Amino acid sequence: MREVMECDVVIVGAGPSGLATAIRLATKAKEKNQTLNIMVVDKGSEVGSHILSGAVLEPRALDELIPDWRKLNPPTYTPVTHDQFRLLTKKQAYTLPTPPPMKNEGNVIISLGEFCRFLAAHAERLGVNIFPGFAATNILVENYCVKGIVTGYKGLDKEGKPKANYQEGIECRAKQTIFAEGCRGSLTQRIFDIFNLRESKDPQTYALGIKELWELPAELSEPGKVLHTVGWPLDQATYGGSFVYHWGERLLSIGFVVGLDYQNPSLNPYETFQQFKTHPAIRPLLENSKRLAYGARTLVEGGLQSLPKVTFPGGLIVGDAAGFLNVPKIKGIHTAMKSGMLAADALFDQLHQATPPECHAYTEAIKSSWLHEELYRARNIRPGFRFGLWLGLMHAAIDTYLFKGKAPWTLHHRLPDNQCLVYAADANKLTYPKHDNRVTFDLMSSVYLTQSHYDENQPCHLHLKNPQLAISINYQDYGSPEQYYCPAGVYEMVNDEKDTRRLQINAANCIHCKACDIKDPTQNIVWSPPEGGDGPQYGMM
Repeated sequence: MREVMECDVVIVGAGPSGLATAIRLATKAKEKNQTLNIMVVDKGSEVGSHILSGAVLEPRALDELIPDWRKLNPPTYTPVTHDQFRLLTKKQAYTLPTPPPMKNEGNVIISLGEFCRFLAAHAERLGVNIFPGFAATNILVENYCVKGIVTGYKGLDKEGKPKANYQEGIECRAKQTIFAEGCRGSLTQRIFDIFNLRESKDPQTYALGIKELWELPAELSEPGKVLHTVGWPLDQATYGGSFVYHWGERLLSIGFVVGLDYQNPSLNPYETFQQFKTHPAIRPLLENSKRLAYGARTLVEGGLQSLPKVTFPGGLIVGDAAGFLNVPKIKGIHTAMKSGMLAADALFDQLHQATPPECHAYTEAIKSSWLHEELYRARNIRPGFRFGLWLGLMHAAIDTYLFKGKAPWTLHHRLPDNQCLVYAADANKLTYPKHDNRVTFDLMSSVYLTQSHYDENQPCHLHLKNPQLAISINYQDYGSPEQYYCPAGVYEMVNDEKDTRRLQINAANCIHCKACDIKDPTQNIVWSPPEGGDGPQYGMM
């Protein structure tokens, strides 16, 4: 029999939204001299090990959540000193006016992994129970109401048979279950289907962010400098751009984001990032520097139009699991935290009931908060870029400067990202420069830096609903786009012993970015969590 643990609230995910929810609930309970049993489970081996972001933090929500956080020995944070926004061509960099949403006065550059560990320590001091290394793999639904989650089994072999170290999953029962899994959470996607939460006519849209952490020579380090670019090496029809952040002790966070609504099936976001680093405005920063870490993660970009219904019987959805990222600001930490705080405030007074009703107050709290106002003003920027870079920039300028985000129209997202690819025969096959192993690197040497580990004798956490579709559609029509968009080399087209093409899945390379779950043309790839604790081991990312 499974072990059963009971609590008032179980939170799935120890990212900024889940931890902010836990801290707010625990703080309110302490203020009212009440006791709440709050449990947070996370699939990473430790808090922050699966967390990746740029990251510039707007401390607005943090100031509300922990007003004296600066006195509590926070992790390294570097105040932003100046912003730059540049348009790149192949050889030139043109400085453009920094759009108001991208100005970072008062913001700080951080490691989001370190920041989450700081929040987790604060939550634990308030009595919150945090359990890293436990992947939530199933949902307890009884009488059309969520009653908690089940963590995954440990110690199964490839055939699904128990090994010597076999452990049953744990049943975590709660009055309320809060999903804070981040972008494209596996259980959150299931909740959408069970309770039909996708009320919006707009599909959700996503991007893939790829990041490296470098150590710079002292003479090149400019702590507090923030640079964003658009343009090369992407074409005019593809949304994306870079970030370059100087922070800490000679550290540089550098990365590239590609919208997953791109059309060319041979586009390779990883190689696009490597190519970007060779630009004359970027290469001098890196050629005498040391690369420390690599990672990748999808981010949610649909904005206000694509938000799902965020409540259901027995629980709530917070943070990027719902889609609260502010795209023109290129920030989602403060909005994720605010959503968690609003959820805690709305839910708190209901928790004394044995079976709390659906928390509609959370939806109303969002609508009356600065979170909603911020997303409303940002709503037209991302969909405006479907017209291309130039028209997108022009529209963004009109929406931002003339209408202040309150234009009398709302643009909409038309198609989910997996339906945006054209046939390989109708697209130019993209090629990329060779790596120099000084500034640009092959994919496997990058995956090595993620410090991913798996017990390979376990059931594969990636499978195909219909293996034949990988050949009859993905390969024949689209040229196997999964072998290009995956930033970890998980998918590989090979010939078997009969010289027949097949898709090989190298699951031990997986860094949990979720790009395959989003971009696969037929939605044939099923991503589910491996054993808790497996996957990337991000430290400073």
